[in-house]
Amino acid sequence: MEKMQIYKVYPAIPESLAFLDYLARNLWWCWNHEAIELFRRIHPGQWEKVGKNPVAFLSSISQRRFEELATDESFLGHLGRVKAKFERMFSYVSPVKEFDLGSKETIAYFSMEFGLHESLPIFAGGLGVLAGDHLKASSTQGVPLTGIGLLFREGYFRQFLDHNGWQQETYPINDVFDLPLQKVTDTSGFDIKIEIPGPQGLIKAWVWQLKVGKIKLFLLDTNLPENSKTIRDITSRLYASHGETRVAQEILLGIGGVKALKMMDIFPKVCHMNEGHCSFASLERVSILMDKYTLDFQSAFQIGQRTCVFTTHTPVAAGHDEFPKELVRPYIKSYADKFAVSKEELLSWGEPRDMVNADKFSMFIFGAHFSGYINGVSRLHGQVSRRMWQSLWPGRQVEEIPISHITNGVHICSYLSQHKSALLERYLSADWSNRLSNATMISRIDNIEDADLWHVHELDRSNLTRKCRQLLLAQYERRNAPRHELDDIASAMDHRVLTICFARRFATYKRAGLLLKNIPRLTRLITDEDRPIQLVFAGKAHPNDGDGKDIIKQIVEFARIPEVRRRVVFLENYDINIARYMVQGCDVWLNTPRRPNEACGTSGMKASANGGLNLSILDGWWCEGFREDRGWRIGNGDLYDNHDYQDEVESQALFNVLENEVIPLFYDRQRGNPPLKWITMMKNAMKMAIHDFSSDRMVREYSERFYMPAARNFKTLTDDGAGKAKALAVKQSRLIALWSSIRLSKPKLTKGIDFTVGDTFRITLEVFLGELTPEEVEVQVYHGKLRSTELLEGSRSEIMWLQETTAPGTHIYACTITCSDSGRFGVTARVIPKGDEVLSNTPHLITWAQEAY
Repeated sequence: MEKMQIYKVYPAIPESLAFLDYLARNLWWCWNHEAIELFRRIHPGQWEKVGKNPVAFLSSISQRRFEELATDESFLGHLGRVKAKFERMFSYVSPVKEFDLGSKETIAYFSMEFGLHESLPIFAGGLGVLAGDHLKASSTQGVPLTGIGLLFREGYFRQFLDHNGWQQETYPINDVFDLPLQKVTDTSGFDIKIEIPGPQGLIKAWVWQLKVGKIKLFLLDTNLPENSKTIRDITSRLYASHGETRVAQEILLGIGGVKALKMMDIFPKVCHMNEGHCSFASLERVSILMDKYTLDFQSAFQIGQRTCVFTTHTPVAAGHDEFPKELVRPYIKSYADKFAVSKEELLSWGEPRDMVNADKFSMFIFGAHFSGYINGVSRLHGQVSRRMWQSLWPGRQVEEIPISHITNGVHICSYLSQHKSALLERYLSADWSNRLSNATMISRIDNIEDADLWHVHELDRSNLTRKCRQLLLAQYERRNAPRHELDDIASAMDHRVLTICFARRFATYKRAGLLLKNIPRLTRLITDEDRPIQLVFAGKAHPNDGDGKDIIKQIVEFARIPEVRRRVVFLENYDINIARYMVQGCDVWLNTPRRPNEACGTSGMKASANGGLNLSILDGWWCEGFREDRGWRIGNGDLYDNHDYQDEVESQALFNVLENEVIPLFYDRQRGNPPLKWITMMKNAMKMAIHDFSSDRMVREYSERFYMPAARNFKTLTDDGAGKAKALAVKQSRLIALWSSIRLSKPKLTKGIDFTVGDTFRITLEVFLGELTPEEVEVQVYHGKLRSTELLEGSRSEIMWLQETTAPGTHIYACTITCSDSGRFGVTARVIPKGDEVLSNTPHLITWAQEAY
């Protein structure tokens, strides 16, 4: 029945309850406990049954129940309080002037996935949850940002385990009529539809709108009747394994996303690409800049580069998307023609620098090429990224590679338990969640009565225990387990026992099985009569990752051993809902990645915000968050070439910390009191996470360091007919054409080579610039302590001044150095372009002295 017309009947909600439907269609409710409770009290059982999806939930409520609520004064009062809070959020005026944005302009935030709530399963893991938190925090802070993503009909897979503990996957279809989505239409009421030429024909996509507080998220969807099945499948599954489909997804996200904004008359004045999946957005954005300001490609490129932010989340080169060039080539012809470059030159902008992968197209390299602001997501990840991508900026020292970092943060209100949120309202302020940067207010967490904090934490641990039993029962019933096993679940887990949680994507480098390196020792800790521990595991392995699936199987097999089966559980189908229970109810959050493979790792932040104490390898964010009074480290951050040896060393270190520090501290109960030293650590962890690792801090940092400067750059470069952009393009082209002529002599020291602290000496240098002028370049002396014959430690550069011109194109430069410390030092010199940070870091435009001291 292909021509069957589909329609849906919604309940007739009484006028006094009309706000319920409006609220259900804005995800603001999902980070407001009072709003969540408003839905839940309508029908608690049904609320859980529909996965806390308010749109589906309201559709399932009887007309009789609505009529009862319409006259329920208590419910109407509750509704009124939530509505007033919702309207106060919208009454806050966004500081648009700070961003130099007009009413039709935006900061366009592109991401392949957005993890906003478990009822909207269009995300796979941490990247998506981070993107969702970015939107939520932008709403709270009034950042004029717009999200762009894809609407995946099957989303990411749902996990279940077979009888042997082996992961299986299913792909349920998302019913858009049960989601808070609205199809975007034009001024005439027709559906907006974007089109992209592709190798399989014209790709057509609808645009759906999702409201996240004050932020709009637009999702593209190729599931149109007129598309072929191949094209409809582009937005079928997140991270399709088929190469052609994966490229098409990233083309749709980037190029299609910018096209959709244009059709909605929204101009992306600033562009933020969250990972390399979004890099194709730069092509279409530069194209519309050319049209809007009547520019050639090079001039538009100068604007695009200085107004584009690119965030990388991957600390391993192999983790970045690379495609065969032949898969990308069909999509770029029109852009190559418009930019007046060959297709091969355009493809070279994403070409790895090594000959081994010369036929590949790297999405990271392509995104970096178009971006003036590039960042990793933790301090350590920034360092790793600079080393990993140093080859993109030949001649640059690793510490000068233009990749900075902004450490990720988490949306505190989305993950803080209702009990602890109420406690903070009582001890801090009723509006504490809007003042997370106020260190003085956050420090009042110290004033919380120890007994009060311990009481609410025990409630959260009890909730986790109940949730584990509930999920285990469902898992075992699905496998048709015998009655005695189902009965045993009633006694699984103990709400009084030290609870350690591990929830991660089951990639091998995350080492979920590190505790299983010594099963007898672990068993003793679990079965100790006086001071036992219990373990909760959750997480998915990639469908094609057999090694990751095998780790899950090992954990499940261990959990079935009779001695430990009541105190070790693996929860299937890890999602945001399960994550909330775990981070709210854990005592210890365990994290065991193989350093430095964890880019950031935000789940530990969520646990800390709830008073959970991190026990972690010094990797990702924990390098910045660790302090002995708020958590523990596993090892000292040492790296070994032999992974098996490293695993053995750090497994032993993990057991030592558990046995000697964690367990004794948790069970240190003086005269029946709660563990006071433990509670002090809980408070320190909460203060740290809420103040230093919130998404509010993260978005504020993106705004101040990237968004606002980028918006100012846009205005400067487009004023007066984009005169400055055109001048920059001419300048860069001239530098590239003439740079190879530059030569530097060996630096000369005027007073020998032996000095004492406090001495000064002059360095002179002969520089041949050819046709370039001194006004176009910057000559620098580069010096620091010798670490080896070729490496400098703590090096720094200082600008040399032009002393004289001795012949056409030949100049003498000089600089004075003060000896501030003793030791062996090295000094050399170099020439770079003079200009802003983007121009001065142009790849290949750097020349070093032929010899150095």
